[in-house]
Amino acid sequence: MFLIGFPLLLVPFAIYNIVAFLMPGVSWTGTLATVPMKSGAGWALSGGDILVTLAILLLFVEMAKVVRLGRRSIVDHGLALLLFIGMTAEFVLVNQAASAVFFLLLVTSFFDVLGGFALPRRAGQQAFMIESAAPSPETVAPAAAPASQSAESAGHAPS
Repeated sequence: MFLIGFPLLLVPFAIYNIVAFLMPGVSWTGTLATVPMKSGAGWALSGGDILVTLAILLLFVEMAKVVRLGRRSIVDHGLALLLFIGMTAEFVLVNQAASAVFFLLLVTSFFDVLGGFALPRRAGQQAFMIESAAPSPETVAPAAAPASQSAESAGHAPS
């Protein structure tokens, strides 16, 4: 699969940066659409809400990719770690990144990196437990008592 060596959370990070730097007047909290609910209330969707939702969906795909073992997953995890470090630096150092939307993207990237450390080990332990859970077929026959001892014990009655 061609997506294994590419950190998918780079997509919402790039979208955020394109909007933040090339369209400085655009607000992440401005309402893009309002969805009427059965209760009569209107659910307002902002650009930030949609971007964070996209990041969460991509995080799900990243977690599915993490359980694959091999050299490409190591590269993918390393790139995800570099992305997290870059996002952290941007969050701390750049004015346009100091927003709740970017912080949620940063947290999503953190969970991607954390999952990259935790999930492969968990998958390996689970595979090991499944392999060792099946009992080996083994039949044990009772040992036969020697004939001389059984004759002696038959003649002696307990007193």
